[in-house]
Amino acid sequence: MASAPGGFSDEQFQEACTELRQPALAGADWQLLVEASGITIYRLLDQPSGLYAYKVFGVLDNCTPALLADVYMDLDYRKQWDQYVKELYEMECDGKMVAYWEVKYPFPMSNRDYVYIRQRRDLDVEGRKIHVVLAQSISLPQFPEKSGVIRVKQYKQSLAIESDGKKGSKEWSSKLFERDSKSLSQLPQENLRRRIRPGTQRMTSLNVPQPADAWFSFHISVFRAHTPSSTQP
Repeated sequence: MASAPGGFSDEQFQEACTELRQPALAGADWQLLVEASGITIYRLLDQPSGLYAYKVFGVLDNCTPALLADVYMDLDYRKQWDQYVKELYEMECDGKMVAYWEVKYPFPMSNRDYVYIRQRRDLDVEGRKIHVVLAQSISLPQFPEKSGVIRVKQYKQSLAIESDGKKGSKEWSSKLFERDSKSLSQLPQENLRRRIRPGTQRMTSLNVPQPADAWFSFHISVFRAHTPSSTQP
């Protein structure tokens, strides 16, 4: 297995490309969580670890895959559009670029933070140009845990984006998050569907970060980046 410079293997990048074309949902108890406004989210609880894995599929009209990937990689811009960011930056450690991200949670829940590496590759797969971003947690002494903040130590993500064949983009994302007994992600899925509406940025009234919430906010930010006159607050 050949390793990529950022710590990821060639096979990991290829797996993301494969799932963009053919989602791998068979053989496991994937639960349909949300289906609205061009977004479909599935969730799977890994019983041994207690972690939730999410798979998100979506299409964004009139936005190029390159722009989507650029906005996703821009951490400084994320601090403008993501209301849940408490702290977010990237620094070099041991020859690798490492990101630190603290996510705001409402009282009485504790904030979460992540220390992770990430890498983007723009690939040509049988004539299809696919932008792939991989990320995973890493433990380093330069990022000690904070009192009152829960460190998410098993975070990982894969993101693959390509053209939808028109003027927009088709994307697939897979994320692994911790399980929190107080999280709104454990609400019955019918309640989640009632709370999400086309064109909305938020899917819950308690401001707990959710996959659909982040998806909508991210794509609204892409539209703002694509339209310079609308980037001002």
